Amino acid sequence: MNILIQNGRVMDPASGFDQIADVVVADGHVLAILQPGEAMPAGFRPKQTVDATGCIVAPGLVDLQVRLREPGHEHEGMLDSELTAAVAGGVTSLVCPPDTDPVLDEPGLVEMLKFRAERLHRARVFPLGALTRGLKGEVLTEMAELTEAGCIGFSQAEVPLENTQVLQRALQYAATYGYTVWLRPQELHLGKGVAASGPLATRLGLSGVPVAAETIALHTIFALMRSTKARVHLCRISSAEGVELVRAAKQEGLAVTADVSINSLHLSDHDMGYFDSRARLTPPLRQQRDRDALRAALADGTLDALVSDHTPVDADAKALPFAEAEPGGTGLELLLSLALKWADDSGAGLMRALDVLTAQPAHILRAGAGKAAAKASDAGQLHVGGVADLVVFDPEVQWHVVPEALRSQGKHTPFAFDMTGMALPGRVKATLVAGRLAFQA
Repeated sequence: MNILIQNGRVMDPASGFDQIADVVVADGHVLAILQPGEAMPAGFRPKQTVDATGCIVAPGLVDLQVRLREPGHEHEGMLDSELTAAVAGGVTSLVCPPDTDPVLDEPGLVEMLKFRAERLHRARVFPLGALTRGLKGEVLTEMAELTEAGCIGFSQAEVPLENTQVLQRALQYAATYGYTVWLRPQELHLGKGVAASGPLATRLGLSGVPVAAETIALHTIFALMRSTKARVHLCRISSAEGVELVRAAKQEGLAVTADVSINSLHLSDHDMGYFDSRARLTPPLRQQRDRDALRAALADGTLDALVSDHTPVDADAKALPFAEAEPGGTGLELLLSLALKWADDSGAGLMRALDVLTAQPAHILRAGAGKAAAKASDAGQLHVGGVADLVVFDPEVQWHVVPEALRSQGKHTPFAFDMTGMALPGRVKATLVAGRLAFQA
C-alpha cells in the first residue's frame, strides 16, 4: 500500500535527522522524505494518508525483553493478543526469551514460533535460543542450528547458571562463532528472595535479594568475558553498584551492552505498598538511590536500551500473597510513554528517549549472527530506501493507565493509575510494519 505521512516531525536517532517533513511509503519501504514544498516522487499516488500534524514520526520501537507466553502459557498471553499490544505501543521488533513451554532449545520450536508470528503480520519476533538444554544448566544447545532457525542470541532467561564451567564453555562456543549471549546477572543462591533486601523488606517480613546477587554474577561474567573474548548483553540491570561495574567493563573495552526495565527506571521498593502483588517483579524493585543511578546511567550511555520487560500474568497468579504471587507485569503499551516521562523528568531529551528505544536496541540485534541479525538490518532506523517500520505518536497527549483498556491479555501493571496516580505522556496514533498499517488509533 502507498501511504503518505504528512506534516510530522520526523526524528531518526540513528542519523540525527530531526525536521518537519512528509514520509512517503511504497512497496514496504520509505520511498522519500520530503521537506515542505518538495514535489512527490513521479508516479506516486497515496492510497492512504496519515495526518501527523503535531506528532512525531520515528522508527518503530525495538523492545529487547518481551514474553509472548506462547507456547505453553496461553492462559496468560497469546501471540495474537501480545503482538496486537506491541503494535498498539509502537513496537515493531521484539526479542522473546526462550523460557516457553517447551523451552526454545530445538530448531523446530523456533521455526514454528516464527512462522506463527509472521502469519499475524504484526511486530517482528526475534527469538532467543536456550543456552542449555531445557535451561537446566548442564548441556549446551546446538547453537549453530538454533541460529540457522532464526535465533538472535542465547539466554538462560530467569534461570541462573550454577555451574561456572558450563558458562565458560558457552561463552567460548559463542565467541568462536560470533554469537551474543544474553544474561541477567543473578547469583543463584542469593537471588531466591522475593523483594530487594533493605529496611522495607525486613519490616514487611519478605525474603530479600541483596545487591550482591547482581554484583557477584557480574564479576563472574566479566572475568569469563576477559578469558573468552565473548560478546554479552546484560539484561535488566537493577542496582547502582551494578551500573558502576558495567561502566568499568565498558571503559575496559569488554564487548558488553546492557539494558534496564521500565519498572526499575521509574519505581522503587516503596511502590510495593502493603504487599501489592502488582509490584512483584523480577528483578525486584530496589531503593531510590538505585533507581536514580539507573536513570542517570541510561542518560549517559552506560546503559544502552530501555525494555518493557513485558510479562503477562493471569489474575489467579496475582491474587495470592505477595511472596507466592507470580512475578511480572504487562508493559508493551507503556514503553514509549514511560521513556518520554523519563526523558522529561531527567532532562535527557526526546532524541535520547527515542535512541534507547530504537537505534541502540537495534544495534544490539544486529550485533548477533545469522539470518535473524541480517533481518534486523533496517530495524530502529528511518531513512530513504529502508524498510518502513514506523511509529507516529502525539507527545503532548496525557493519559492514565487503566488495565482493563490494555490490549495485552495480561492486565496487571505496577503503573495502573489507581496504584501510582501517574499521568503518562504520549499516545501512538499509527504503527507501520513493512509499510503496512498494523495499528491506527
